[in-house]
Amino acid sequence: MDILHRIGAQSSPDKVYTALATIDGLAGWWTEKTDGDSDVGGVIRFRFDNAPAPGGFDMLVLDAQPAQLVRWEVVDGPEEWIGTRIRFELKQEDDYTVVLFRHEGWKEPVEFMHHCSTKWATFLMSLKQLVETGKGQPAPHDVRISNWH
Repeated sequence: MDILHRIGAQSSPDKVYTALATIDGLAGWWTEKTDGDSDVGGVIRFRFDNAPAPGGFDMLVLDAQPAQLVRWEVVDGPEEWIGTRIRFELKQEDDYTVVLFRHEGWKEPVEFMHHCSTKWATFLMSLKQLVETGKGQPAPHDVRISNWH
């Protein structure tokens, strides 16, 4: 089971890549509480207010190809996420950088997966805002969609 999304941002692939592959970039669209090592082999820690223990997700950086691809594996977080992989593929189409997003390897389509799919969509729109306007909506300023946030 995979979560799939596609966005197009009026921005360069290099700028989108920077937002996906650096700690400051990630903190600008996903969660302000981002730290760690964004190099291949490093672990990035994403934390969220009101999230169950450990309060977010730890991602092992599997691949980072400038202006093309970022891939992570979830090594800590909610049980349903551990072992899943996150993939951002970038390609240029006219004045847009298209981001093909995939959160792959879910064991089953539990209700939490439905929630996460919607949250990923809101955060991908935050990524689009960041690279187009310079300001995203990272947590804790993100859109609340339910009692799970």
